[in-house]
Amino acid sequence: MTLPGVPVQKGVLHPIMEVLWDVVKIFQQMGFAWVEGPEIENTFYNFDALNVTEGHPARGEQDTFYLPHGVLRTQTSPVQIRTMKETTPPLKIVSPGRVYRSDYDQTHSPMFHQIEGLVVSKEANMADLKGVLQGFLEIFFSKSVHLRFRPSFFPFTEPSCEVDIGYRREAGNIILEGHSHWLEILGCGMVHHRVLRQCGISPEIYQGYAFGVGLERLAMLRYGVQDLREFYKNHQTWLSNLSLKRTLDTLSYASPKK
Repeated sequence: MTLPGVPVQKGVLHPIMEVLWDVVKIFQQMGFAWVEGPEIENTFYNFDALNVTEGHPARGEQDTFYLPHGVLRTQTSPVQIRTMKETTPPLKIVSPGRVYRSDYDQTHSPMFHQIEGLVVSKEANMADLKGVLQGFLEIFFSKSVHLRFRPSFFPFTEPSCEVDIGYRREAGNIILEGHSHWLEILGCGMVHHRVLRQCGISPEIYQGYAFGVGLERLAMLRYGVQDLREFYKNHQTWLSNLSLKRTLDTLSYASPKK
């Protein structure tokens, strides 16, 4: 006689990975291609090509991790620069991945995950950008959401906006209903003409829009987590309970372009 085999339990996705795959899948369904790039960059791709000039505070050691021969990327925007240099428009891509900044508190981590989107075409405009973001967030949160676009400044976009999502508080929790309160969730704008020229794209013919959102911020809103550092403390029971317990074989997505 033989003993029955020990059942093998399938693991669950980490909440951040679950959010990343859900976000990528939504954008792929909207026609975006998934593109990846290196996490160790040179200053041209991480700063110069993005119109972040010498002397800009973002280039300081208080914000950026410098290496002997490069920097840890501070955003996934360098992937967009590489893609624009290597590909003829029209373009429609998203680039998720790890990014690094010298910041650590309840809402910031020295390593976090970001996804950025880029569309370059002859017809790209702010109305399309607003529609894409509204559609994405309503699919992600499975409900209608109130968004507020506020004028802002980023070196690589003009005009630039920060986007707030409306919410109300209930017993100390954030409920994504109404708009009695607002929470900033992402930045966006029309690609600056200097950035297009750096990549060999004529701004007289093409225009583009871009957006970027922190995946930890989306995860905090989805799961009601107040401190993003909890995601990285390796509390496996808590993380498993937090997860929607989707297993690897239930997810479907297209592989990224390296």
